[in-house]
Amino acid sequence: MTWRTALTRRMPATRRARVLTAVGLVLVVLALAAIVTTSGGGGAAPVRSGQQRVEVAAGPGSPDRIGLDTTVYYPDTGAPAPAVLLGHGFGGNKSTVRAEAEGLARRGYVVMTWSARGFGASGGRIALDQPDYEVADARALVDWLAGRPEVLLDRPGDPRVGAAGVSYGGALALLLAAYDPRVDAVAPQWTWNDLGESLLPNAAGTGPATGVFKKMWAGVFFSSGASAAGGLGTDGPGAPGGQPPGAPADPADAAESVCGRFTAEVCAVYEEVARTGRPSDRAVELLRRASPASVADRLRVPALLIQGQNDSLFPLAEADRTARAVSANGFPVEVVWTAGGHDGGPQQSVLVRDKTVAWFDKWLASDEGARATEARRQGGGGAPVPAGPFSVTRLGGVDTSTREQVIRVAEGPRYPGTDGSTHLALPLAGPEQTVVNPPGGSPPSMSTLPGLGLLGALGQSGDASALGQLSLDMPGQSAFFMTQPLDRTLRITGGSTVRVRVSGAADIVLFAKLYDVDPGGGAVLPYQLAAPVRVVGAADGREVEIRLPEVDREIDAGHRLRLVLTTTDLGYATPAEPAAYRIAVVGPLTVPSVPGIKLPPPGYPWWTWGLPAIAAALAVVLVVTGKRRLKERAPIAALAEVPLRIQGLTKRYKGGKLAVDGLSCTVERGQVLGLLGPNGAGKTTALRMLMGLIHPDDGEIRIFGHIVTPGAPVLSRLGSFVEGPGFLPHLSGRDNLSLYWKATGRPAQDAHFEEALEIAGLGEALDRKVRTYSQGMRQRLAIAQAMLGLPDLLVLDEPTNGLDPPQIRAMRDVLIRYAANGRTVVVSSHLLAEVEQTCTHVVVMHRGRLVASGPVEEITGDGNTLAVGTPVPDRAVEVLSGMSGVASAVPEGEGVLVHLAGAEPSAVVAELVGAGVAVDRVTAKRRLEDAFLTLIGEQQ
Repeated sequence: MTWRTALTRRMPATRRARVLTAVGLVLVVLALAAIVTTSGGGGAAPVRSGQQRVEVAAGPGSPDRIGLDTTVYYPDTGAPAPAVLLGHGFGGNKSTVRAEAEGLARRGYVVMTWSARGFGASGGRIALDQPDYEVADARALVDWLAGRPEVLLDRPGDPRVGAAGVSYGGALALLLAAYDPRVDAVAPQWTWNDLGESLLPNAAGTGPATGVFKKMWAGVFFSSGASAAGGLGTDGPGAPGGQPPGAPADPADAAESVCGRFTAEVCAVYEEVARTGRPSDRAVELLRRASPASVADRLRVPALLIQGQNDSLFPLAEADRTARAVSANGFPVEVVWTAGGHDGGPQQSVLVRDKTVAWFDKWLASDEGARATEARRQGGGGAPVPAGPFSVTRLGGVDTSTREQVIRVAEGPRYPGTDGSTHLALPLAGPEQTVVNPPGGSPPSMSTLPGLGLLGALGQSGDASALGQLSLDMPGQSAFFMTQPLDRTLRITGGSTVRVRVSGAADIVLFAKLYDVDPGGGAVLPYQLAAPVRVVGAADGREVEIRLPEVDREIDAGHRLRLVLTTTDLGYATPAEPAAYRIAVVGPLTVPSVPGIKLPPPGYPWWTWGLPAIAAALAVVLVVTGKRRLKERAPIAALAEVPLRIQGLTKRYKGGKLAVDGLSCTVERGQVLGLLGPNGAGKTTALRMLMGLIHPDDGEIRIFGHIVTPGAPVLSRLGSFVEGPGFLPHLSGRDNLSLYWKATGRPAQDAHFEEALEIAGLGEALDRKVRTYSQGMRQRLAIAQAMLGLPDLLVLDEPTNGLDPPQIRAMRDVLIRYAANGRTVVVSSHLLAEVEQTCTHVVVMHRGRLVASGPVEEITGDGNTLAVGTPVPDRAVEVLSGMSGVASAVPEGEGVLVHLAGAEPSAVVAELVGAGVAVDRVTAKRRLEDAFLTLIGEQQ
């Protein structure tokens, strides 16, 4: 439906004209403002680029050479310009940072990008940013830049150069600055300070035995590196950015390995740790060599450190350690916490770009900044300086007009660190508790889903912190402690701490989580972060201070904080031996905050100058449409007894594809409605809109006269089972139903458990753990769950999946009885024969549109099929099986179903009567399957 139709349908002509004039005025104002805004920005400076293959040593002391595939972007400034080395993330190549490189070049920088060794069209093997490999490569690139006339030099052989990159490339920028004093400024993003601490948390400073192996993230790295031979996004040999024809082969490529293009040392270390689940001395030493932490005293360079809050791989503590090192060396630091990270979420590319450009403008493009850096180096760095400005992005809900996440940036003059500037001690309630580490660490609890952000499963989705609702703490493995409700709103900025006593084993691994719990019991684990803790020598008890993950989150007044300590986590390796531990809290939860960081007042958008005209025009529209809109959304008394009415329901997905296109239908009490359609017809999308899970783009759904919106009270009258059952496998079927009903907050007496349990028909299996159930048993339990509370409207998606024929028949009887008592059932199914026997009415969809609806007998009441009533159906089948013009005859109920292939109905009757077969009725009929295929075929 167009905006014109939506605003003006059923309006008198004069009023329609006024409304259209007003809307036109709004559009004109917006268009003029956009023209003024875009024309005032000026044109972008032109950029040219060139390909270059730079030869470097294959390894330390090796006479062999490998080629690095590079692209250099030059600004058309007419004078030598500062340079930036821009590295890519792990699994990428030079093409993945092309847009950022062109943007910096337009701002006046010579930008060099390259595919790191082992990636894209570059030779060599991946060494994880080792000093003798990737760092040596980057130093060779600085040498190359020093010989270019387009690059500004501070002295012969010393180019004015900065380094930037994300993740893998960010760590390389820091390491390059530590090993090559010619680097004048760095701006790494989402990277590590200590790779050993990142992949083996707790390993730093206390020996390798205390590390907890981050197995899933390590696996993501290994898998992407092992498949890097072809590169990601490369153009292939001979193409721009690819291996030139006739180039010498990389000597290392002859050695095939399950490790792909990793070096033998990296491969051996990964295989060892992955097999044992524990870090070794060799692994810790290798990872620390590739870490800025190993050269912290040499980080003598202005550093802009951009770290992601939604990052279980390189959390905020990694940037904090780097900031402390640079500040201690006497060099300036700026820290930015973005809302995104390796686990997905909003990425703030504009903020990152603007901060990076401003940093390089200050320390590279400015001669004053460059001289200040040089003076600090000549003076040995000077006394430690406090870290400079701090910015943190905060999510502010969803813009209702664009449906995009609103992100605001809070700023302060000084980076406070992850300890915060003020602290609040909150008592935790909860007795000493015993938790169990199950054999083999399975089934595990869950915090984050490592790697899914990189793979696009979370992508740019909304409030990344709300993803904590996916967290799972297995009963029996988890200890819980709770604060009292907060008497005021609290903003946590940094890492909270708590002191606990643990005992029971010489080697204890725990995962600490801090949940935000609302008054209704809903809990969110911010950014799904957990802190791994390994406690050695705790057989007789040991007190330890646990530092929880660093976050920036506002906790509303009335909410509580829940500390959870669990023995397993999906993303980590845990002890395989079963054991029981005792856990007690021996101190308060200490929460850090930074009151001095404030959000700026909302800015004024570009169209503000025209706001009076816009307001006047919109006022006309509101006067005309406002009352009508309110009236449309109000309950309709005439529909108070109508279970479901859908009108003009429309839903589009990205690219404008229509999933549901103008669907309309009405379902009355006592009906069992079958929703039919081939895959992709829009059935599940329609059901999800019916449940209030997604918004329609147009049209409406009313349940008992009330319009459906997310969380609408009328949804309490709807029970549903859509897109597969989800149960806690370690609980029994009975406990799962009980837990589900408790979560609704409704009284236990309203659940009608006995009726639901009778429907499930699981007998003694109700008291067995769900993980022992067959698919059919899970399906029956899911339908019983949907029927808890005996909802007036029951919606089931493929309810007979996994059921055997007797169970299908029992399910059919249940649904028919359920509707016969005055309730309504909507069933989506592919079993057309079952729908035909169960449903009273059907709705047929194809390509999002309604193609037929009505009683089953009307849909199937014509065609080439006869229903013949006879007391001797077997004899009738025998007579008709050899008759010309009859395709088949099968017993059905008290007669036979005859499928014609040219014979007339009168000839069929004559044949039966002539053979002595009594015929008491004949009706034209076709199977629902025939009708369905005919309807769908007509729409092709």
